[in-house]
Amino acid sequence: MQILRIDSATTGDSSVSRVLTQAALDHFRSKHPEARIVDRDYGKAPLPHLDDARTGAIRLPQDQHTDAMKAVFPEERAVLDEFLASDIVVIGAPMYNFTVPSQINAWMDRLGVPGVTFKYSEAGPEGLAGGRKVIVLSTRGGEYQQDGAFEHQETLMRDFFAFIGITDPVFIRAEKIGFGPEAREEAINSAKAEIASL
Repeated sequence: MQILRIDSATTGDSSVSRVLTQAALDHFRSKHPEARIVDRDYGKAPLPHLDDARTGAIRLPQDQHTDAMKAVFPEERAVLDEFLASDIVVIGAPMYNFTVPSQINAWMDRLGVPGVTFKYSEAGPEGLAGGRKVIVLSTRGGEYQQDGAFEHQETLMRDFFAFIGITDPVFIRAEKIGFGPEAREEAINSAKAEIASL
C-alpha cells in the first residue's frame, strides 16, 4: 500500500492545510502501518507550470517526442506514476482567490493524460484512474456555500477527479479560519474529528 500526501500552501508554519494533512497522514498510518509514505510539498518545491515541451512529454507518444520533450519526460511521468501507484491520496488544498493554489493546478495538469487517466468514446469521456481513495483537506479563510458564488476550489477538484474516474473524493473543510484564533482552532478541531472518522 502507498499513501501520497500533497501539500500546496505557501503560508509556512501558519498553514492550516498542513496541520490537517499531517493529521490525516497520522490517521492512515495508524490504520496501515505497513504503508509506504510519499510526501510532496509543492508549496515549498513547486512543479513547473506546463510549457510546450512538458505538455508534449505528457500527452504525445514517446516516438513523437522532441529532444526537449525527451529531456523532461522522466520527471513529468514520475508525477503521474506516483499518483497511479497510490492507494490513498491526501491533498492539502487551501483556497487562494476562490480556487486552489496554482501549485495544485500544476500537479493536476500532470494527472489528466489522454489514454492513461481518461479516454473518449462515443458515450463521452471515461475516467481510467479509479480505484484509489482521495481525501481533500479544504481550508478557507471565509465561509462559502458549496457550488455557490466565489467557490471554485472544491468544484474544480471534484469535477477533475470525476473526469479521471474518481467519483467519490472526500472533502473535509476547515472554514472561517480568517475570523480569528478561536474560529481557527474550532475549524481545525472539527476537521480533525472528521478525519478520525475516516
